[in-house]
Amino acid sequence: MRGPQFDRLVPPGGYGWWYLDALSDDGSHGLTIIAFVGSVFSPYYAKARAKAPAGAADPMAHCAINVALYGPGVDAWVFTEYGASEVERRPDRLQVGSSSMAWEGDCLVVRFDERTAVLGQRVAGTVRLYPSAFPDRPERLDARGRHTWFPAAPHAHVEAELSTPALTLRGTGYHDANFGEEPLEAAFVDWSWSRAALPDRTVVLYDARRRDGSQLQLGRVFHADGHVEPLAAAHAMTLGRTRWWIPRSTRTDGAPATVIRTLEDTPFYARTQVATRVGEVPVRAVHESLSLSRFCSPLVQTMLPFRIRRVS
Repeated sequence: MRGPQFDRLVPPGGYGWWYLDALSDDGSHGLTIIAFVGSVFSPYYAKARAKAPAGAADPMAHCAINVALYGPGVDAWVFTEYGASEVERRPDRLQVGSSSMAWEGDCLVVRFDERTAVLGQRVAGTVRLYPSAFPDRPERLDARGRHTWFPAAPHAHVEAELSTPALTLRGTGYHDANFGEEPLEAAFVDWSWSRAALPDRTVVLYDARRRDGSQLQLGRVFHADGHVEPLAAAHAMTLGRTRWWIPRSTRTDGAPATVIRTLEDTPFYARTQVATRVGEVPVRAVHESLSLSRFCSPLVQTMLPFRIRRVS
């Protein structure tokens, strides 16, 4: 297997997530899958931490699978939370309810079969991610080292076969993992992240405002051969706000950046497809904006159970 083990220790009150995204070669369709142990966006986990001494709630009681599909005829979004009895963790495999994420040799395979929270519509399929290299470069995101990012397979090819809704996708892929010893909102006010794939490399930008007043500004180029180098990308670009008034920004090397489409728009989170250039090469980037101050607001916490299906 590659990347952080799926049975990696997640401390009480902490979190771990494994993230995968893909964009079709023609740019028409995309998908995102996230498996959580200690779901950072769960209102139920937030309540459990508030009640537990020192916030030490059991992350295994709040595991989740999030699947988002984007594009003509397939738009769908599911977020299902499961208790510990529905979760199995091994070094190379994570089973959450009826969905799983596992390494089969050097291929990351995700099988999911979930239902939407409101109408109960089924979303099912299999996604295979084939990395070009496995850089072993974990990055600390905060000064105390309590939050860590693992770019496990940042440059990859993805093949997806979905039965419901019907979709075949071939395109660029990306896989990483994040771990924290405390809630995400304890260390960060907000952040933005993006990845842009080129034939021979992937460019990742990570920017955050920390609670201690400092800022994270991280840029990396992950080459297909496994070589990693820093990236400055010093020009700040505003992408405009979403309908929920979430600010969006990115950095470039001087090239323009424009919104192709807003893939996901919520009161505290936005995912966007962005057009820009890396050097002279046009690219489509996956971009996310997260406001943890918004997430913590009582109104948002009241709204979240309508989007998240709790099974056990």
